[in-house]
Amino acid sequence: MNPTPSPQTHGNIPYTILTAPENLDPSAPRRYPWAWQKYLDACANHWMPQEINMERDIALWKRHDGLSEDERRIVKRNLGFFTTADSLAANNIVLGTYRQIRAPECRQYLVRQAFEEAIHTHSYQYIVESLGLDEGEIFNAYREVPSIRDKDVFLLPYIEILATPRFCTGTREADSALLRSLIVFAAIMEGLFFYVGFAQILALGRQNKMVGASEQYQYILRDESMHCNFGIDLINQIKIENPHLWTPDFQSEISGLIHTAVGLECDYASDTMPRGVLGLNANQMHRYVTYIANRRCQQLGLPEVERGVANPFPWMSEMLDLKKEKNFFETRVTEYQTGGALRWD
Repeated sequence: MNPTPSPQTHGNIPYTILTAPENLDPSAPRRYPWAWQKYLDACANHWMPQEINMERDIALWKRHDGLSEDERRIVKRNLGFFTTADSLAANNIVLGTYRQIRAPECRQYLVRQAFEEAIHTHSYQYIVESLGLDEGEIFNAYREVPSIRDKDVFLLPYIEILATPRFCTGTREADSALLRSLIVFAAIMEGLFFYVGFAQILALGRQNKMVGASEQYQYILRDESMHCNFGIDLINQIKIENPHLWTPDFQSEISGLIHTAVGLECDYASDTMPRGVLGLNANQMHRYVTYIANRRCQQLGLPEVERGVANPFPWMSEMLDLKKEKNFFETRVTEYQTGGALRWD
């Protein structure tokens, strides 16, 4: 959590996350410098999918013995979930969150985040087209695969409420709905529901399989880690500025949502890997999901889902924590950087 500045004004105008006037200039003196810094960091981490060579992935996918059926299932399930999820994320920002978050430096980051969600959608489309996959199968998975559909059904009510034209903050009920939606979006959707997929695809890459897709997922993981951390900083700032919203009942409700989300992500893990594959199995994934959920609870100031759960995949933490001059698989120097080494926080 970033240090909370004392009450300040923008010129002669006092403002908070939820009350800033519409016409404030994001380049003027800022109350939340952490938000502006995250915007600058995101800009420095720019990348585009088509820069990444997919030839080895294409050759491997076309070989009858290139990948097992379980490995192919992982790739297609992942693409099926992520294509829908990142589209939901972009819509949530553009149609909902941006309108309700008024601080200009926070809005500046949200605009950049929406662009990154578009890049992620572009990335999944690029992988699908490169491999010659059935687009109908992939893009309809949110309707036809129960473990994907159940996660989307869980998310939609909390995302759609902010896009309602009549929704407006300023009452306790509305402000609580906004806070709830932000938590579901940042801590659960981006901070939990993506992590089984990340671990699976990056595990393929670690075995020198689907290295182009894995490289793209590595960049997406870096972006989503920043999205999650920005969202949680935003949530905690709103909690500080509106302590009346963070009641014991509200905290209990959020804890319940996180417990439900853990169950849904564990179901997804079991569906995507019904047998052991890549040195992974569903039980390990269940522990990993719980470990990630515990981290989100700690960041939000909530009790852990299950105490004492260790990270079964320490290599994932290494990938997140290491500041890299080159990408993990050393297939592409990250000359796209304009602001220093890659940032993962």
